Amino acid sequence: MSYSHARQVESLNRSLSEINGDLQISFEFFPPNSPEMETTLWNSIERLAPLKPSFVSVTYGAGSGTRDRTHDVIKRIQKDTALIAAPHLTCIDASRDELKTIAKEYWDTGVRHIVALRGDLPDSNEKPNMYASDLVSLLKDVADFDISVAAYPEGHPEAPNPQFDLLNLKRKVEAGANRAISQFFFDIESYLRFRDRCVNVGIDVEIVPGILPVTNYKTLARFAKLTNVNIPNWMPKMFDGLEDDETTRRLVGANIAMEQVKVLNSEGVKNFHFYTLNRAELTYAICHMLGIRP
Repeated sequence: MSYSHARQVESLNRSLSEINGDLQISFEFFPPNSPEMETTLWNSIERLAPLKPSFVSVTYGAGSGTRDRTHDVIKRIQKDTALIAAPHLTCIDASRDELKTIAKEYWDTGVRHIVALRGDLPDSNEKPNMYASDLVSLLKDVADFDISVAAYPEGHPEAPNPQFDLLNLKRKVEAGANRAISQFFFDIESYLRFRDRCVNVGIDVEIVPGILPVTNYKTLARFAKLTNVNIPNWMPKMFDGLEDDETTRRLVGANIAMEQVKVLNSEGVKNFHFYTLNRAELTYAICHMLGIRP
């Protein structure tokens, strides 16, 4: 390690240790589809709850089965914990009336924060009737929800060009979104450039970086391809030869995410959203390093 690089690392660590509780974190979970996964989810929620996240979101797939599981998880979080639960809501497979009914039910049960998304099209040739910006408007018509929307630093896979994608985000913010949560990324420059471009087009909400601590590189590579996420050249080498060594994979994944968080924090980021994949260990360790303690 060169002397200047050592100085940089020292400086990043020092700036992290000097943070005085002005960081905010949030976590994403998904509804379990087996008894084993249910146990894992609630163990993770129990472990992470004392870190007092600003909210925890619960994903939502197409089809009523997943929808009901999302509602069940949200209800239990509200009943058994002091956490603010934020359900994901998509508009791809529901009518406006259905969406209004769901929103009213959420409001009546005390839900105040929703993550509003268009959702995946069942058939990619189909044109959606509603977009996320329409859903944001609809939710704001029902009640004064706190609304998060998605942002794509490297571009949405379906966007014809980056500018189109950026203006789409602007429409969501103008419709009433309170913040944007980014798709996970590993190329920090792409996030910082995107943040600058948001400011340039007048997007005035926070672009919260989505952090994904990687535990399985092969699964990640497959997912990144589908979601238009660039994997830097150095990353595959980090996981090379660890296919059957989960413990080391987790250490490597935690280290990559920690470095990301350090650099982003040095660039003024004070708010992080963790894609936990329903597992607490890595996210807990990263939060500990950020100075977020029970």
